[in-house]
Amino acid sequence: MVAAKLSPPQTRAQDKAFVQQCSFAGLRAQLPLRWPRSPSIPDSPKKRYRSHYLHLGCDDLEDPANWKDKSTFDLVLRLVDFSPLRPVLAWLLGWTSARGKVPFDPVSIFLLVSWRLVNGWSRSTTLKNLADSRYADYAQRFGFQNSDFPSEGGVRHFLTTLGDHSDAHGETVSVAVDETHTVDTAVQYLNYLLAGAVRLLREAHLITPQAWQAALLCPDGQIHDAASRMRCAFVQDGCYQRTSTEKPRPCPAKEKEKRGCDCDTLACAQVCRHAPIRDRQARSVYYAGSNRSDSHSPNTSAHPSGTKAEKGELRYGYRSLACQFAEPVRRFSFVLLDDFLAASAREENPAAAFLLQLAHFYPDLVVDVATGDAGMGYYAYLHACYTLGARRIVDLRADASDRKQSQWTIRGYDNQGRPICPYGYAFTANGFDAKRHRHKWFCGQACLNGKAPRAQLHAVSYPPKECPYQDPAHPHGKIVNVGETFDDGSIRLARDVPVGTPTWKRFYHRARNASEDRNADLEQWSLKRLPVYGRSRGRALIALADTWINLTTLARLVREATFAQSMQPG
Repeated sequence: MVAAKLSPPQTRAQDKAFVQQCSFAGLRAQLPLRWPRSPSIPDSPKKRYRSHYLHLGCDDLEDPANWKDKSTFDLVLRLVDFSPLRPVLAWLLGWTSARGKVPFDPVSIFLLVSWRLVNGWSRSTTLKNLADSRYADYAQRFGFQNSDFPSEGGVRHFLTTLGDHSDAHGETVSVAVDETHTVDTAVQYLNYLLAGAVRLLREAHLITPQAWQAALLCPDGQIHDAASRMRCAFVQDGCYQRTSTEKPRPCPAKEKEKRGCDCDTLACAQVCRHAPIRDRQARSVYYAGSNRSDSHSPNTSAHPSGTKAEKGELRYGYRSLACQFAEPVRRFSFVLLDDFLAASAREENPAAAFLLQLAHFYPDLVVDVATGDAGMGYYAYLHACYTLGARRIVDLRADASDRKQSQWTIRGYDNQGRPICPYGYAFTANGFDAKRHRHKWFCGQACLNGKAPRAQLHAVSYPPKECPYQDPAHPHGKIVNVGETFDDGSIRLARDVPVGTPTWKRFYHRARNASEDRNADLEQWSLKRLPVYGRSRGRALIALADTWINLTTLARLVREATFAQSMQPG
């Protein structure tokens, strides 16, 4: 069988180290894997809890039949001891005192919410199942005792508090948005959960050392519809401010020549009646309008007779952004870091912030390639990639100047970031200098070798006799090195791997597959539309979901290795 045609599971099954080290038998002496805890995180100040999680062992996995019957969530409960997660969660929840009501063990609530996530249940269904005798084994493994279970309000409070405290520590990273300006981006402390899950993947020997030392990173976003229904496509922060006759509230919809709202009723006094109360940070993307014909809608044009019908899909909600790691050797992916933003937010600044935080969360990680779609093709992300020492496999962001071939010879490169000589001939790539972080190009005296110019100039006779690099003293012609920018200072099309080459396509396709895997997991868990209100709960829920993408990946691969080992002779 040709290796290139093998599926990812088939590739892993032929990996002897994977089968021997990552199977249940190979890991048995290490089990359970204990959740890692940073020495800097203090003990939980709480001394008593209404529940108490204890790892109940994994002896039932000695029976091969259980590897077929149990879900990946069931396997995680057995493979991982979450006890060291207790102080981590207490810290993330902002607990600083032993006073107050006796809470449930935060590990118990963490596992309960995670159970809900991976099953795609509502909050009420989850709590109903928890109290059902059919699921008594789960209640026991979560640590709940004597039928003392949390309320819906308690679960909401857990998510709200986690989300509120994620960026409440005041720590930021400074992202350069151009040569002279920076913006501060908050560090999301919920990423400690993802980092812990990644540590478990490494301890289970699932990530190869060569992949970790030459990492392929794939930042990508996904839109999540808000739990609240969109009523106005133009809602901004100002819509949530009080209004009065003396100080009327400006209407962003009217500024776009839409019908909007006059905010002249009592219902608008505190908050515009078209602004969803429970999703204040949600925003609309794609186009500003409504697919429904409604003369009273704030999205309706104020001048309908003179406007063109609006088309497309309007999405109202949030955007999750994940920095994923694509493991090229064993062909799987997992999430390193994530963030949660308004749906209308741009991605390049938080994606750049991811790269700047890697040394904090993963100090021994070495990045070889950082990818991205055209939305990442701005200075902030491209500069951060280059500073990190990563090769930029970032889709090209077009500009009107790219259509003018006459400009290529002036600026020195075409619309694909390929160097162009003053006479319009394209240069040939000659390899990447990793030490100097630049790509070498040469013209190869293309004008003398019968090649057609990439951009032909009317005032030039071809081949151009005046070219000084036709001399035998320059057998390779003119040589150009492209580093962070081109000679004109532009970074937009500067890349470290020629666009469209097999190497480019290989990395880019791996990155897209990783992004699609995450999107599929979140959709399977019914997170295309958020089941919770507000940015804080949404942020916490998505952070937990990304954590469990990593944990279920761990269980899935250990199961694969265990099955592969059972198929080996002897």
